[in-house]
Amino acid sequence: MPNESTAKVGNLASQLWGLRSIEPGDTVILPLSSSGTLAVGVCTVGYEHLDEHAPARHSVRVHWRADEVPRAVLGQDLLNSLGSLLTVFQLSRHNAEARFAEVLRTGVDPEATADDPGETPSESVTTASGTLLDPEPVPTTESIRDRVRTHIRTHFREHELTRLVAAVLTVRGFHCDISPPGPDQGVDILAGTGPLGLDSPTLIVEVKSGGGAIGAPVVRGLQGAMLSHRADQGLLVAWGGITREARAEIRKDRLTMRVWDADDLLDQVLDVYEELDETIRAEMPLKRAWVLVENES
Repeated sequence: MPNESTAKVGNLASQLWGLRSIEPGDTVILPLSSSGTLAVGVCTVGYEHLDEHAPARHSVRVHWRADEVPRAVLGQDLLNSLGSLLTVFQLSRHNAEARFAEVLRTGVDPEATADDPGETPSESVTTASGTLLDPEPVPTTESIRDRVRTHIRTHFREHELTRLVAAVLTVRGFHCDISPPGPDQGVDILAGTGPLGLDSPTLIVEVKSGGGAIGAPVVRGLQGAMLSHRADQGLLVAWGGITREARAEIRKDRLTMRVWDADDLLDQVLDVYEELDETIRAEMPLKRAWVLVENES
C-alpha cells in the first residue's frame, strides 16, 4: 500500500492482528447498521487466509445465533463500549465476555442495570498480540439513540411503558383506555377513533417491556383478543423484539397487525415528541439539535 499514509497502514495492520487473535470458542459481536441490531455468534474456526475469496481473504468462521439481538436489551455500559470506530477490538471491562456469552445463549443481558451509568472514560490498551482492548467510544447517531433507549427502559418500566405507548397513540388521534396493572388477557390498551373512541379503526395493543424476544404464542394470543373484542387492528409492542416464528405469524395478518420493537417505539416517540403531554416530556427531557453533515466526497 505505497500510496497510503503510515497511520492508515498501521491501523489496518492492527485490525488484521485483532482478527488473527480470535480463537474458536470466542464470542463474536457484529453490529448491523441495516437493522440496528446485533448479530451474536461463536467462532468455530480461527483466522484463515482464503485467496479464492478476494477481496475478503482474511476471515474467521462464526456460527451465528438464529435471532439477532436488539441493542435495547444491553446495559448502557456495554453499548458505550461498542461505540468505537474500529472494526475489530476486544472488550474486557464490565464483565463483557460473560455477559455477551449469556446474550448468545438467552438473548438477554443479565447485568443490564436499572440505572443509566452514562459514558465512562476508557483507556485503550493494546495486547501483546496486537488486539486493541476497550477502545475509546465516539459519539454517533446510534450512540445517542442508545442513550435515549436506555432512558426509556429505565424510566418507563413495565406498566409505565404502556402509558408511554398510549401517549404516542393519543397524539396519533386515538382515544386510549389503559388496562390497570396486572393480568390483562393480552389487552393493555383498547383504542379507537372518533369523539367517543368507538369509531374505526379500533385497536388492541399488547405491551411487553421485558428484554427477551417474544414468541409466536403471544402473537396468537393477540390475534385471539382481536377476535373476541372485534377490533380492526392489533399492535404488539415488544421491547426485546420478536422471534422469527412470531414474525412469521404476524406476516399472516400483515394487513391488520403490526409490531413495534424498541427502535420502532423510539422512532414514534421522536416523531411526535413535541406533541406529547407535558408529564411525559418532563420524564423524558429531550432537545432537538441540528448537525451539519459534512460532504464525505
